[in-house]
Amino acid sequence: MRQGLRIAMWSGPRNISTAMMRSFENRADCTVTDEPFYGCYLARTGIDHPMAAEVIADMDCDFNSITQMLAGPVPDGATIWYQKHMSLHMLPGDDLSWSDNMVHCFLIREPEAMIASYAQKREQPVAADFGFERLWQLFDAISQRSGTVPPVLDAKDVLCDPERTLSALCAASGIAFDPAMLSWPPGRRDTDGVWAPVWYHAVENSTGFLPYEPKTVTLSPALQAVADECRPFYDRMAAHKLIQE
Repeated sequence: MRQGLRIAMWSGPRNISTAMMRSFENRADCTVTDEPFYGCYLARTGIDHPMAAEVIADMDCDFNSITQMLAGPVPDGATIWYQKHMSLHMLPGDDLSWSDNMVHCFLIREPEAMIASYAQKREQPVAADFGFERLWQLFDAISQRSGTVPPVLDAKDVLCDPERTLSALCAASGIAFDPAMLSWPPGRRDTDGVWAPVWYHAVENSTGFLPYEPKTVTLSPALQAVADECRPFYDRMAAHKLIQE
């Protein structure tokens, strides 16, 4: 494994992205960064998110400065730098060259489950809030730039069999699987974004990946229409999952 390996994990909201960050952070050889473009995204779009003003005030909001940091020295002398990213934070036309030397991975979740969870935090979401189309666009662009197909994980697969799925991800990323990735101490981390009080309650109480529990999701007609709009992009990415049923 080469030194200073950077893993860029792309996801949408209300996935298991923070649990995945916990998993990697529990490795002795890994440091993590939580959504470094979030403040920049809020400042550039003016979108209304919980704690938007606090996020903008707390973070570097200059796109070029952030990319230079992410492509710079790996913090803490770590061997692996796990970067948690949201697809929406990359706006159309943003230069992706900063990430050319990174291992890109994509985390997906079925739209209905994601939308049901998100609607508990923010009313009347629209398809654009979930970043499925943008996630697919990034997947396609990065595939073309790298000449390889990035690994895709489905949250359901991780929860059903964490060791198998994480082992497959590690192999695809060029690193060894570490059993320490399967559990972690509860509580908040200094590495968590300032927005943690709004979004991270469940993961702060967790000590590992919660077992997958099939649920019947019933959405309102309006929310089901949002899910139907997201579904084609989910299906395109699901065709590339590391774990195929």
